[in-house]
Amino acid sequence: MTLQNFRIFFNNELSATYPKTEIDSFFFLLIEAKLNLQRIDTVMKPNFLITDEILSELKSIIKRLQKEEPVQYILGETEFYSLPFLVDKNTLIPRPETEELVEWIVNETPKLRTMNQDNNLKILDIGTGTGCIPISLAKNLKNLTVSAIDVSTEALKVAQQNALLNNVAVSFLEIDILKAEKLPLQYDIIVSNPPYVRELEKVEINNNVLQNEPHLALFVDDNNPLIFYKKIASLAKQHLTKNGLLFFEINQYLGKETIEMLQEQGFKNIELKKDFIGNDRMIKANI
Repeated sequence: MTLQNFRIFFNNELSATYPKTEIDSFFFLLIEAKLNLQRIDTVMKPNFLITDEILSELKSIIKRLQKEEPVQYILGETEFYSLPFLVDKNTLIPRPETEELVEWIVNETPKLRTMNQDNNLKILDIGTGTGCIPISLAKNLKNLTVSAIDVSTEALKVAQQNALLNNVAVSFLEIDILKAEKLPLQYDIIVSNPPYVRELEKVEINNNVLQNEPHLALFVDDNNPLIFYKKIASLAKQHLTKNGLLFFEINQYLGKETIEMLQEQGFKNIELKKDFIGNDRMIKANI
């Protein structure tokens, strides 16, 4: 089958499940991963012949896409903050909103260095998943000691692979943050994107997320939705250095409640920031 004919076939097979823009996105990802072709090649090489072996593999991928399995899990990789990351079903797929959180930290770090007159900062990421936050920070900031923790052994294996893939040094520890009485060190920055989706919000979650991504990393009880934030804030109070910063990615519906919780715990200079869609999505505070 030629590339041109495969694209027609690909669109026809997925049109009942996905909008055209998403189908196009899948198509370009797949031809790059499986055929080593770029978007321009669909125009320049329409008669490129796909071997039967590769075609069989691509048809198998189409079947998985029809079942709404995320393309990132199918390919086993994704991109975050312009860096490559391995993903599997033990890790959440990194989101663009989290890239904005990383960007905020990157921009705030030089100010913190100036205030503390300290060129070697310590950063901790809590609930690291793929390791996308600490790895991106280690890649884009100099003179850092970067650590990350997660409750999932399997997620930490993926995060360690991603640190090697991106050639950065990150110390990974397996810790259940809800059971932790203290953190390993004192830190200049503590960041977390913990589980924050309430059970009542499951109706808003797409099937491809609900049926595939780890619920352990997504959902919290309706009656205690800030359970992770309260515990992390409490630990941060003990383990942040002078002028140290706490960053959270948050539930868009719970910005006010998260701010009030931080105020109750004695945090100040609390700043709530919206994501690119306009939803309340991240918070910065210091002790």
